Amino acid sequence: MKKIIISIMLVVGLVSCNDYLDVNKDPNNPETTTNELLIPSGQAYIAAVVGGDLHNTACFFSQYLEQAPEANQYNTLCEYRFSTDLFNRSYSNIYAGALKDLETVRFQSDKNPSDYYVATVLRAYILQVVVDYLDKAPYTEALQGNKNPMPKWDNGQDIYAGILKELDDAEAKLDGKSLISADVILGKDVSKWVKFANALRLKIYMRASNVQDNSAKIKALIDENNFFTGDVKFDMFSNEANKRNPWYETNFVKLANNHVGSYPIISYLKETEDPRLPILFKKATGPADYVGMLPGSKTRLTANKNSAYSFPNASATVPVYFYTQSELQLFLSEAYLRFYNNDTKAKEAYEAAIRANFTTRGMSDDASVIYGVGKLAAWNSGAGIDAKLKLIGTQKWVALCMVNNTEAWSEIRRMGYPALSTSTASDINSNPSVYKPGELICPWVNSLGNKLVKVLYYPSVAANLNDNTPDRTDLTEKVWWEKN
Repeated sequence: MKKIIISIMLVVGLVSCNDYLDVNKDPNNPETTTNELLIPSGQAYIAAVVGGDLHNTACFFSQYLEQAPEANQYNTLCEYRFSTDLFNRSYSNIYAGALKDLETVRFQSDKNPSDYYVATVLRAYILQVVVDYLDKAPYTEALQGNKNPMPKWDNGQDIYAGILKELDDAEAKLDGKSLISADVILGKDVSKWVKFANALRLKIYMRASNVQDNSAKIKALIDENNFFTGDVKFDMFSNEANKRNPWYETNFVKLANNHVGSYPIISYLKETEDPRLPILFKKATGPADYVGMLPGSKTRLTANKNSAYSFPNASATVPVYFYTQSELQLFLSEAYLRFYNNDTKAKEAYEAAIRANFTTRGMSDDASVIYGVGKLAAWNSGAGIDAKLKLIGTQKWVALCMVNNTEAWSEIRRMGYPALSTSTASDINSNPSVYKPGELICPWVNSLGNKLVKVLYYPSVAANLNDNTPDRTDLTEKVWWEKN
């Protein structure tokens, strides 16, 4: 196991550096030392991407963090003027790293359906992430190496359908055999992978539920009730070089003091007297209070200093969360509300989600301080469905804050909550009373005008090698599952 851990940490260190992997290498000729390490290597690549670059990108889009006033690393993210290279490293590490390793397992696992199955679940997980960021991706013709160096880019809807079928087909082949490969996420327990896959199916069906009628499939999964307990996470980090959490390694070791808390999330946590606030943020040293920075305001409030704002708390050893119990329970709450018309079950799952999030964050506080009678985030059975969905969406935004920023950004776009404030950042700066906590704010300086970013540019590293890479000029285009 020590050898496995060292090898995995080397992978994490590799994908955190600035060199891009060759996305045209043949997946049938892996460079990983032994087949035993292929699945954990794929897991490490996914953790480094979802918990590294994408975690950082989405922390700005979800309005959790802003660029600190006395630093400049992420000015373009705050102002939506980033380029086509933003997704480059993630794209390379996904296709030439994670997917290549996982496809090698799939090619070589005809004698062990369990390895094939776990590799397929991980493949589905990361391909869904790619679709949620780009809307399209290489899929049916991908990973063929020199046989097809210019694969077509498939529509996101087709990829969603394809990975669901892959999950079903791989699960049908399970025969009770144990994994041959190591597994650092679920300890080689195939039954836990089945539970994780069911939750992944639920998420995929729910994410598409605004544009597809998935109610029967959603209810079948929920009625079966075979979901994971606890959290699904990559928890292999230590406070040593190249072994730290990837976001921490980049932003607290190699860089520093680039992130401060964003005005929307801190305002809402203060408004609701949420005990997660000091878990997430430090008090600003100037006013000795929790203070968030207005989105995109750095070049408008040039006199402000770092000391005026709250910095995020961070840890070198925090896991990368693939899927939390809190996120699962909030999907269940929404489903009970929309597809069962069962307010009691929806309320139970909503409150269970908040308790689970407290557990994930290592908090011993009674979670009823959030949802108890008279609290601003309390469930109101007499309210309409829209009000309840807003409550679910807003608490999902809080629960995923700095836990899985990637999923937070996707859920904001899908659910429409938090909604966008009708007040501008300039208005709020002049008169904070015009702002209602629990809403997003259009960045003060914004290359998209008065709109929020919805999708990323297709990566230039793909366009430079593949003539079939689509072109995108509009960052307000909707991902296929987005209704509004």
